[in-house]
Amino acid sequence: MPGLALSASIAAGAFGLRQLPGLGMFSPMILAIVAGMAHQNVVGTPARAKPGVTFAMRRVLRVAIILLGLQLTAADIVEVGARGLAVIALSLTGTFLFTVWMGRLLGVDRKLAELIAAGTSICGASAVIATNTVTRAHDEDVAYAVACVTVFGSIAMVAYPLVPALLHLDPHAFGLWSGASIHEIAQVVAAAFQQGQQAGEFGTIAKLARVMLLAPVVLTLGVLAARRDGHGQAGAQPPLPWFAFGFIALVGVNSVVTVPAEAKTIIVTATTFLLSMALAAMGLETDFAKLRAKGLRPLALGFAAFLFIAGFSLALVKLTT
Repeated sequence: MPGLALSASIAAGAFGLRQLPGLGMFSPMILAIVAGMAHQNVVGTPARAKPGVTFAMRRVLRVAIILLGLQLTAADIVEVGARGLAVIALSLTGTFLFTVWMGRLLGVDRKLAELIAAGTSICGASAVIATNTVTRAHDEDVAYAVACVTVFGSIAMVAYPLVPALLHLDPHAFGLWSGASIHEIAQVVAAAFQQGQQAGEFGTIAKLARVMLLAPVVLTLGVLAARRDGHGQAGAQPPLPWFAFGFIALVGVNSVVTVPAEAKTIIVTATTFLLSMALAAMGLETDFAKLRAKGLRPLALGFAAFLFIAGFSLALVKLTT
């Protein structure tokens, strides 16, 4: 209970911080991990809080990711269209593979490279921590990956609205580009709506369609991890994340059952709060000294991944619209 209470209080504080000028552009998840890291490295996390912090990082996280499924429906996917889905899927796949490959060239640890790849190609911090359930990297790697996708996603959020006229993108194309390439959902919303209601709505839908690909990516990484750990031995059991199936199941439920708007608002807020708790717990386990030891190569990898997904997805949008 002490660890859960500490993680929850930091998450609640993150929601409050968003009300301050200049901080509204950041999601509570990002503010929660920053606050958690500050607490750990300034005050320190009490030993009696450790079990609850670990519980928040693992069990609470999985429940939150399952609940994300209630923010998606099959109709969202249909609205994006075949061409839009192709742009999203190719951008995601290309970025993930490029980032892992570039990570090898830069000498970045494979697990950290996979986390940065997932956060950049899918949906930011939530993808990083979901991917870590099968990648099983150190907490400092997770924190570093979250920092990378936060920094470069924020840059994209500010820069994208400045270029649609220069790139000759109509609202539909700009929304698709934003949804297919900007890291966090909140960042997509902030950037896409700068170009009007149509761009904002389509960008949000495109981003949600991209989030739906989180489950198959995590499942695939789980199978690959089992093969590596089993060294090709027969009978090696993949660490299939059960929460991914729960996520898919709730997408199906949300597609056939109409959830009242009031209830959906509560569910979305609760989901964000639980994700913020998980990231607060991650921050409470993060040592700045270990982060510094990672050096600048992972940051360079995050920058390269950001440039790749922005350029590659833009080229695909231009080809298909």
